[in-house]
Amino acid sequence: MARSGIPTRERIISAANALFYNDGIRGVSVDAVAARAGVTKRTLYYHFRSKDDLVAAYLAGRDQPNLALFRQWFGEKDDGLPAQVERVFRNLARSARHPKWKGCGFLRTSAELANMPGHPAMKIGAAHKKRFEEWLRVTFAAEGIADPLRLARQILLLLDGSFAVVLLHRDPSYMETAGQAAHALVEAALAGRAKPQSRRAR
Repeated sequence: MARSGIPTRERIISAANALFYNDGIRGVSVDAVAARAGVTKRTLYYHFRSKDDLVAAYLAGRDQPNLALFRQWFGEKDDGLPAQVERVFRNLARSARHPKWKGCGFLRTSAELANMPGHPAMKIGAAHKKRFEEWLRVTFAAEGIADPLRLARQILLLLDGSFAVVLLHRDPSYMETAGQAAHALVEAALAGRAKPQSRRAR
């Protein structure tokens, strides 16, 4: 078996990440992951009790890097909140133009495991989406937006909806259109911040 300086568990997760994202959860066997990682099946099961545990580790490994990338895109330029939010969509559209792009790994996994709501990977995927929503909520609240949670959920729905439609049509311009809608929503929310009430003449 091939060896490297990378710890065995990390090599297995890296192999699972590549295979599961490209071919889907059900389309990839434990044997295939072991072979790609350069370990025996017995070694794989030493680190992961089951394929379900491996799938959960695959998604957990995508959580923080994905969130960090969103924050990086958002903060590339301080050109106003609406433009910063839209830039996340525009960068995703650029990623979606890559021939190896297969959509959101969290959403694709949840679709494959839709009849298994208690699966650990489903819980990890839900937690990831909640963390993204909370990041937006905190960001919007800091700007004085009246209902930051509502706006955060609207942006999340636009994002995940665009993931689904772009994967179906293979047309990243849908993601750019969703970004324009997000820009308009954020702009409107900013415009509606605490305006002083006019006093009626006595």
